Parts: sequence; structure tokens; C-alpha cells
Amino acid sequence: MEQKLFDTNVQWIKYRVLKEVIRRAYEGGLSDAYTIPRTIAPGPKAETRCCIHKERAVLMDRVHLAMGGNRHNPNVIEVLPEACDECPAGGMMVTDACRGCLMHSCKEVCPKNAITIEGHRCTIDKTKCIECGKCAQACPYSAIIAQKRPCIKSCKVKAISINQDDKAEIDNGKCVACGACVVSCPFGAVSDKSFVLDIIQLLRESRSNSAYRVYAVIAPAIVSQCRFGRITQVVTAIKRLGFHQVVEAALGADITLYNEAREFAEKGPGAVMTTSCCPAFVRFVETNFPELRDAISSSVSPMVMAATLIKHSDPTAKVVFIGPCAAKKAEFTLPKTHGMIDSVMSFEELQAFLDARGIDTMQCEDTDLDNASYYGRIFAKSGGLAQGVAAVAESYGIEGIKPVAMNGLDQCRQHLMLLRAKKATANFFEGMACDGGCVGGPLSITRSPKNVFDVDKYGNSAKEKSVAGSVNLYNMTLHGNRTPFPED
Repeated sequence: MEQKLFDTNVQWIKYRVLKEVIRRAYEGGLSDAYTIPRTIAPGPKAETRCCIHKERAVLMDRVHLAMGGNRHNPNVIEVLPEACDECPAGGMMVTDACRGCLMHSCKEVCPKNAITIEGHRCTIDKTKCIECGKCAQACPYSAIIAQKRPCIKSCKVKAISINQDDKAEIDNGKCVACGACVVSCPFGAVSDKSFVLDIIQLLRESRSNSAYRVYAVIAPAIVSQCRFGRITQVVTAIKRLGFHQVVEAALGADITLYNEAREFAEKGPGAVMTTSCCPAFVRFVETNFPELRDAISSSVSPMVMAATLIKHSDPTAKVVFIGPCAAKKAEFTLPKTHGMIDSVMSFEELQAFLDARGIDTMQCEDTDLDNASYYGRIFAKSGGLAQGVAAVAESYGIEGIKPVAMNGLDQCRQHLMLLRAKKATANFFEGMACDGGCVGGPLSITRSPKNVFDVDKYGNSAKEKSVAGSVNLYNMTLHGNRTPFPED
């Protein structure tokens, strides 16, 4: 495995730990998991830290997360205390670029009078500064900068603070598990806990799918992750891990479109809805805009809907979701999912799983996958859901739907504030916590603008161009009848 498979060195280290944990789990060697750091970092010189002892201590934290992390912490995102490198957090700082100009724009715009001019140089009183950033915007030399820790800067819900030990700390009451902090930390000190050992147990206890069948539900964003091999080869590789069948989450997305369009129509004139597909967005609405909770669609997410179809067809089935989302690791444990999902695996973990088991995707034969429509597959990109619900609404003759795609939590906040103030022009709000949508998920192998084109290509390759087939399957499976779709 080459390091260039991943975007960052942090991912590469995380992958090596996961791979070793999975390998040992199958070989019965986790009783001495404490030796994994020495296997990965044999020394005597350190490769990533100040000394080999620090490097191994950080790796031990990573081993802990790979084996499930702190089971008493309900958050799927945790801080690795040894890895948190005490980044400077000085707030607003004046650099050497300050020219001591006569205009003093920085001083004039400061709302708290925190800036004085001493010796022809700008000085900031930290006891008064509220870090609004107006001084930095006003400075003609860009001599004032906001020095915030990357994790704090990336968190759009202000869930991260610095504790008395100068380490990052997550407020679980505010955190929406979007995973932005996981991506932003240069030292990988904030990471997601893994459930790979639970998944291995599910596969083992199925006794090669004879005791019960284990299904994999894959997110459509997976097509942008296939650097080595085609998606049809990846499907085969997943089945070689021991899964009975691979099902597209896009199948559930088709039905979500159907349910949400129908729900919008049932609300009647003046209807306002937000989508329920992104668990981080749903959590964001619940915690930051509680007065809009009733606007959230009552439909389950595509992940849960696909699993619901599987478990109604095969009541003893176990279902594992595979995707790029940290928030899905939180969602599957919620009561509203009714236990339809048994565990979640990330794309990063899937790559480690395949390599630990010696499965070369490039050497796998093709297995066709055609569960879903064009619209279900493009859910992976921002705007895909809005595009799909508009098309489904038109086919049903539902009028008045005005969708808007909210790309990232900053845009979500802006549009929801307009909605709360009754100034919004849209009435159907697609919310995606990750910039670009699921293709920008924090647990992806790679995040690139090209991912959107991969998803579009994947959508166009779908044999079904409408959600009709998925909806009829849904009605037959859950209700025992075939309700004709308007396009039939």
C-alpha cells in the first residue's frame, strides 16, 4: 500500500493502525495490542514526533480508538490526549508587518477599544478583545491575524475549547459529529472511534452467512474513492470480506425522495421542510434552531431506509453501512433508527480492512450493482437531493416546492436564520454539513473537486432514470402491495 492513496500523512498513520488491529483480530493477537506501537514505530529514531516514546504513546491512543475508543463517551469523535500538540492559541495578534501607519484603521473599527498605538505600533489588549476580526479586515497591510487552533477554527458550532491542560476538549452537548475537526487537525489529535472489531464479530458469528446474513449498504460517494479498481470490483472485494450482499444506500435515497415529496404535499399550503438525510445537519437544527424542529422531515435517512428494506425481506439480517460520514457512526445508535443498522464502517476503515485481509481490488472480478436511480445516486453531492425532490414533485403534480441546497454548516446557518425570521424565499431546505456534500465527508480516503464528477458519472450510469422502481419495491416490501408510480 502506497502513501499516495491518502490525502494526508495523518490518514496514512491511522490506516496503518487500523490495518494492524484488524489483522491481529483475525489472528487472535489482540491480547498484546499494546505492542502495536512498537510494530509500527520500531525506532530507535522517531518519524513523526520529538522522540520515539512520544510517537509510541500517540500510536497507543490510536490503537485505543481503533478498538472502539472510550465506550463511556457517547460521542464518536474523541480527542487523543497524547497527540494534542498544544497548538498556539493567541487570538488576534499583531505581526511584524505592522507599519505604524497614521490612519489607525484597526483602532477606529475596534468595538471594545482594545487597540492602542504604542511606539508607532498597534497593540491589542487581550482582556478587552472579543476576537471579532474587524481589526484584521481593516488593516491595509494585513498585519493583524487571528491565531486560532485549527480544530476550533473548523468547528462551526463552537463545540471545541481548550481545557486547563492546554488540550482540546469537545462539548458533547454542542457537537454535531460533522467531523470537520477530524479533517482540520494537522496532528490527527481529533479522530473518530472505530467499530471494526464489532463488524468482525458480526461476520464471524454469521458463520459464513449460515447463521444469519450480513449485508453491506454502501454510500454512493464510494465511487469517488475507487482510485484502484472499478466500483464493480470494489463490490466484489466487499463480498470477499464475508458480506452476503452489497446494497446501494442510493436505493434508500430514492425512497426518501418519494417520502419527503409526499410529506411536503401533505403539509398543505405554506409548507416548509428541511431534509433528514444528513444526521449532522439534523443535529445542527435540533441544537441551534430548536424552534424549527417541526420542520425536519419525519422520513428516515437513506441509510436507514435501505436497511429497513433489507430487514423486512430478511428478518435475521445484520446490516453494516459503509460511507464517508462520522455522523453516521452516531446516527445508527439513535432510537429513531429502530435498530435497522448494526454497525458503521468508514471508507478509510474499508481500505484497511481489505488490505489486512489481503484482498486486492484490482484483481477482483466485476459484480454489477444496479439497485437505484440516477437521483438516488447523486445524493452524494450537494444539491443532489434538491434536484431529485423537484423532479419527483413534478412527476406527482406537486406544485409550489422551492428547494435550496445548503452546502456546509455556514450556509445552513444563513438559510435557517432567514427561515426563522420568516424571510426565506425557499420552502424546502436540503442541508449538508460537509462542504460539497457527502463527497467531502471527513472519513473519505480522498477529498477532491473531482469527486463530484465521479458521482455525476455514477448517476448517469444508472439504468433507472426515475425513482419508480425503488418506490414500487418499497411499497411491495413494507406494505405488501404495488402502488403504481405516476410515471408507470
